Amino acid sequence: MVNLFAGLNPEQHRAVSTTEGPVLVLAGAGTGKTRVITVRIAYLLSEGVPPHQILAMTFTNKAAREMRERVKSIVGKKLAEKLTIGTFHAFCARTLREHAEQLGLQKTFSICDAPDQLTTVKTAMRELRISDASLHPSFANSRISLLKNKLITAKDLLESASDDKEELLARVYERYDDLLRRQCVVDFDDLLLLTGGLLKQNDGIRAAFRDRYRYVMVDEYQDTNGPQYEIVFNIAEEHKNLCVVGDDDQSIYGWRGADIEKILGFEKDFPGATVVRLETNYRSTGHILDAANKVIAHNTDRHPKTLRSAQRAGTPPEVVPCDDEIEEASHVVTDIGRAIRAQTAKPGDFAILYRTQLQPRPLEAQLRAEGIPYILVGGQSFFDRKEIRDVLAYVRLLANPDDEASLMRIINRPARGVGKGSVDKIIGLATLHGESAYAATRRALAEGVLKPLASKALEDLFQSLERYRQPEPTDDIVSRIGHLLDEVSYRTEVDRTYRDERARRDRWNGVLEIFDLAENYVTRATSPNLSEFLEKVALAQDDSTDEDPSKRNAVTLMTLHAAKGLEYPQVYLVGVEEGLLPHQASIEEGTLDEERRLMYVGITRAQRRLVISHAKSRSRFGTRNEAMKSRFLFEMTGESPPEDWRPAHPKRSEDLPGTRKTKVSSGSPKKKTQKKTARKKSAARKSSSKQSRR
Repeated sequence: MVNLFAGLNPEQHRAVSTTEGPVLVLAGAGTGKTRVITVRIAYLLSEGVPPHQILAMTFTNKAAREMRERVKSIVGKKLAEKLTIGTFHAFCARTLREHAEQLGLQKTFSICDAPDQLTTVKTAMRELRISDASLHPSFANSRISLLKNKLITAKDLLESASDDKEELLARVYERYDDLLRRQCVVDFDDLLLLTGGLLKQNDGIRAAFRDRYRYVMVDEYQDTNGPQYEIVFNIAEEHKNLCVVGDDDQSIYGWRGADIEKILGFEKDFPGATVVRLETNYRSTGHILDAANKVIAHNTDRHPKTLRSAQRAGTPPEVVPCDDEIEEASHVVTDIGRAIRAQTAKPGDFAILYRTQLQPRPLEAQLRAEGIPYILVGGQSFFDRKEIRDVLAYVRLLANPDDEASLMRIINRPARGVGKGSVDKIIGLATLHGESAYAATRRALAEGVLKPLASKALEDLFQSLERYRQPEPTDDIVSRIGHLLDEVSYRTEVDRTYRDERARRDRWNGVLEIFDLAENYVTRATSPNLSEFLEKVALAQDDSTDEDPSKRNAVTLMTLHAAKGLEYPQVYLVGVEEGLLPHQASIEEGTLDEERRLMYVGITRAQRRLVISHAKSRSRFGTRNEAMKSRFLFEMTGESPPEDWRPAHPKRSEDLPGTRKTKVSSGSPKKKTQKKTARKKSAARKSSSKQSRR
């Protein structure tokens, strides 16, 4: 027991040892929350709690892997393997496989990834004859996801639609869900929604889960959305042994459904909860934390907390004004290059953070010119490569022939004489008869409505798929995939697509990595099957990047959203200007608090040195515009804005080109306005909490 608590500070000790009843651990940036969670699991085991009764959930595969490895290092592999540790999505996928029949699902259902979701939205719009001009598919796709995360159904939206656009969206949402069910497919949001609904509506299953998982822990609780809250609440409501760890000051994913009200309202949802504040920061110097504390204090709707450094004060953050984005890039890269040449730092010590994906271009150009290695986080994922998506589409069709997006992807890939006319006839039959594209193709072949060349090609394709759908007694997943790709001559598709020999070799090596994934899965699985293999592949794609930038000795360029959870000795936070940070869209939408939390996240990534830059002008889409220093910099330094400073504000008619500008008063919002805003937010939170609680 002494060994478990060794090195913990008093607050961490309390968070670990308080095991009964609801516990809210407010873990500020760099305060050792992962250590608290893993030691808490080990402590529960040492107190005699059976490992199968412990459930720990987080949001990313990387975090789940780290948690699992840390626990294993404390309690040993044998005990650790009996714990349930993983992401929400992995937990839900396993639950749905176990209880598929109660939901009218087949156990072999596929998981629809982001690109296929968009494809299905486009199919729904096509079937409803809704043009892209009326409703953009990407907008519809993101809105449907957000609505699901807020537990709003297509029927709810249709009944409350306030205009034609919302009604169109509701009808697309409804058809999109119908298409998924027709194809025996669920999307990532459905994994959460269906599991939450299963636990809420089925008394027997809910009771079984409550009995199975007597101790529940949730990491990054500030990122919880509506369906995730439903799952946690339904499992922990009775025994109340729920420990959530998070930091409302780092809640930055509201745009994709995260609901900060869940962590702000935890004590109301679970009365009598123990609240532990972790405020000792082991990452950053005192001056960096002082800057972070000053900025975040301007958010009124938060759990009060102040980070204290366990290190020396260090040097204050540097604020560098630049004429434009070119000078900004030159300053940042020259500064980095000087340190590398002086051998006082290596490339991997540096991170350059920014608000939008448009900002890194001049930085990349300058880094290349200086010959400094860098990695751009957020580039194309391995799973987004054309040939990887093609191969996985073939494999998904082996497991689930009704997967329409997969069939449409490979129906003429490699080219086999199935043209647009044939595809349109198949889709028309699927729509007319309300059946999958696979069934519609079978119908088209039987009725002889396709051209002879297309008919022969599809007959051959379907024979190949059916041949490898059911494994032979001596067959395995790896050889089935290999035989299928050989039979459909997929290598010719790679050779046709890439003319350069090196590119062809590299791309085919990527395909071979699928075989490695399959081999690794087969080696570890108790009873290997295609559906489970594809599930693991799909869930592996859910992380924002498939490469850990800290493993490469290169300067890291990434957005503030991608930087959460990471740390670097030296951080450059660029483009800290009105309209960028805070972003104009967030000002329009009234989410300034979340922008301030982004600034806080950016500051607290730095361990020893923080450099913040802003430009006096910045080019956007070919037009150079005046840029104003961000209000967050004034909050950080405590200085008053100069008289000619103008804050970004929601665009109005007079802000459009050619219209007269209205002078905006300088300075921060008046306290009276802040209090009024806070009262409105508080009232909204109370209303939201009442609706979400039982």
